[in-house]
Amino acid sequence: MIDKQVSLRGEGWPVLDGNGEGTIIEVTAPGVRIEGFVIRDSGQTLDHEDSGVKALARGVEIVGNRIEDVLFGVYLEGADGAVVTDNEISAKDLMIARRGDLLHVFESDGTVVERNTIVGGRDAVVWFSDDTVVRDNLFRKGRYGMHYMYADDGVLERNRFEENSVAAFLMFSHHMEVRNNVFSASDGPSGYGVGFKDVDGAVLEDNRIVGNRVGVFVDTSPFSLDEFIYYRRNIFAFNDVGVMFQPSIQRNIFSRNAFIDNRQQVAVRGGGFVPESNEWTEDGVGNHWGDYAGFDANGDGIGDMPYRAEDLFGDVTDRHPDVKLFADTPAARVLDLAAKAFPVFRPEARAVDTAPMLDLPDLPSAPGSPAEPSVRGLVGVSVGLLMLAAAIVVVSGAGPRRRTAGVRP
Repeated sequence: MIDKQVSLRGEGWPVLDGNGEGTIIEVTAPGVRIEGFVIRDSGQTLDHEDSGVKALARGVEIVGNRIEDVLFGVYLEGADGAVVTDNEISAKDLMIARRGDLLHVFESDGTVVERNTIVGGRDAVVWFSDDTVVRDNLFRKGRYGMHYMYADDGVLERNRFEENSVAAFLMFSHHMEVRNNVFSASDGPSGYGVGFKDVDGAVLEDNRIVGNRVGVFVDTSPFSLDEFIYYRRNIFAFNDVGVMFQPSIQRNIFSRNAFIDNRQQVAVRGGGFVPESNEWTEDGVGNHWGDYAGFDANGDGIGDMPYRAEDLFGDVTDRHPDVKLFADTPAARVLDLAAKAFPVFRPEARAVDTAPMLDLPDLPSAPGSPAEPSVRGLVGVSVGLLMLAAAIVVVSGAGPRRRTAGVRP
């Protein structure tokens, strides 16, 4: 128990061992710094929130420690201005529902979480804490890689999320900035790369959203009628679904994103359509779609006919998810072929991009990820094959496409 301001620095990795009982370090004085320790073997009682380090005062700094075999890792409550940097935090070997949060930030405004490696816990949470910065961390093999609730004006940037049930879920928060992260390999029944629930005014830019069951899931976001959510220069690649909406979601703006080899580019959970107030262009520029089969006759980099996100098999699976058992089978391909050959079967488009980009947008650097080189390589193959297919259609004299209400081919 630390109840006065003090700075503790370990040299040569001294060990603070909890012997499996309670919280190892509890801080109740402001301005305490803890650096350079191995902190291990907390208790296992969830209702006591047994932790490696529990800080209940302002301005606490937890820097460069190895916190291992703990129920909760770093637990902050009423700890405004806390700094949690350069730590390695790992969980007890328990069933995931019995583990604690390896990062728990509660009512702690202005917290900075940087350059930590957080592996194997239940969740990392930021709740009722405004103006937080979470940057340059690795969140791996957890349930929620990062879970925000009632946390306004937060920044989530340059982090890597790998093999979590849900990489990052943002709820009931305003004006969030999510930039330059890698969200990868979120699988299973949830399997969301990024989720929005009742979020206003968020920006999702320059992220790699790769290999998830659902890249981005949008539920009642934005919540307020005068707010928007902007998606710019993100890669959505190799996901089962690139973007999934709940029905009737509005005011989401997409521009300069790349949708590459997702099994479904856009889906609506439970069926239905995406309202027109969701826009797929901004300032006259749309998105790059790996399955776009159009052409650019005038060489301005913008496709000369709209991209339509539509597939009959996807329309069926939106309403009956169990049918996904037949994905990538001849039955699924026959359905999509029928929709193309017979307009009567053509489903309603979930997205219409009136200015699709032929080339990949400029993609800034992002945290290293094994998936990134394969994205680049396969993008080239996909674009080449689709351009060849488009040329064959043009040469063979395919008939004109049906006009869509409000869209000029």
